[in-house]
Amino acid sequence: MPQLTELMYAVDTFYFLICGVLVMWMAAGFSMLEAGLVRSKNTAEILTKNIALFAIACTMYLVLGYYLMYSSSAGGFLPNLGFLIGGENTVDAITAGGDDAPYYSMRSDFFFQVVFVATAMSIVSGAVAERMKLWAFLAFAVVMTGVIYPVSGYWTWGGGWLAEVGYSDYAGSGIVHMAGAAAALAGVLVLGPRKGKYGKDGSIFAIPGANLPLATLGTFILWMGWFGFNGGSELKLSDAGSANNVAQVFVNTNAAAAGGVIVALILAKLWFRKADLTMALNGALAGLVAITADPLSPSAVGATLIGAVGGLIVVAAIVTLDKLKIDDPVGAISVHGVVGIWGVLAVPINNGDAGFGAQIIGILGIFVWVFVASLVVWLILKAIMGIRVSEEEEYEGVDLAECGLEAYPEFSASKK
Repeated sequence: MPQLTELMYAVDTFYFLICGVLVMWMAAGFSMLEAGLVRSKNTAEILTKNIALFAIACTMYLVLGYYLMYSSSAGGFLPNLGFLIGGENTVDAITAGGDDAPYYSMRSDFFFQVVFVATAMSIVSGAVAERMKLWAFLAFAVVMTGVIYPVSGYWTWGGGWLAEVGYSDYAGSGIVHMAGAAAALAGVLVLGPRKGKYGKDGSIFAIPGANLPLATLGTFILWMGWFGFNGGSELKLSDAGSANNVAQVFVNTNAAAAGGVIVALILAKLWFRKADLTMALNGALAGLVAITADPLSPSAVGATLIGAVGGLIVVAAIVTLDKLKIDDPVGAISVHGVVGIWGVLAVPINNGDAGFGAQIIGILGIFVWVFVASLVVWLILKAIMGIRVSEEEEYEGVDLAECGLEAYPEFSASKK
């Protein structure tokens, strides 16, 4: 290997790894965001879920998921299972395989992909918070990260049938975010709302989070981590064209988040007569989700507008889901699902190589697969072990029921 080629290989591998580290840092962001938006009596349990789901995702993707996603021939519906009977161990390969990506270590590719699957699973955590059994959730995480996500991932990034029809999703508005939201929606429908959230007359009662500074910190961490999420999806840095693309992706990612915050905050003020911080936080995340499907093609102003529409959509979606009695404590289904759909549909606006038909097929394919597969798993878990804590345990807080400790023990006398 010539010296210059070796240097480029090292640079691209290092860049891939650092972007993976930034995406891993998003696990901290999800943890802080969710911990801030739930009641204090449920904080320790949701933190336990987040660190455990990350570990499960890393393990299941290592032993199964990565092979399902990337060990199959192009154009198919079903992944190749030949690796189960002695196929090549691609995670242990030193260099990247395939003529289209020979410029970074395959191990760095695995590391980057494994933190993505953890992100998809993190989306589920917040939506089912405050009333789900911990071990039922972790059992679902095994299936989601080992099978459900990798199958639809194979359809797209693995070269399967959605890639063949021309579905375009640069960093995963649909592949990662909408998929996580579809799994979350299935879980929420089986689980039901929190006690006291909805009245018999259709009234809706707000259940405020315990720590908005923590939720804000989590949002900023996610915003920061998203530069690795989108920037790393360029896959390369070591030539002028790729470096310019990475810079454009970073600028557009930041611009979209800013647009989402501004519009969500303005809409909240006009609609609720208050500058609702939680809507502003979700507006930032909505802008980030919206631009993830194509952070390269738009101009910075275009990216701001795409994020702004995401901020508009997320406020309306959160209110609408509440009216439908779909209880999502952190707004994850709205942010990652509804806005994820918008992000996928926005791609052809700026990218002439993408078409609305293929994008719609991709949305339907991913959503139906993940939602139906997740619904089946949730129902099986409900029948075998139950997925919801008792009414008394929900009232006392799942911290004590599931973890035997409290995140804020000095406030235990007043937590109810």
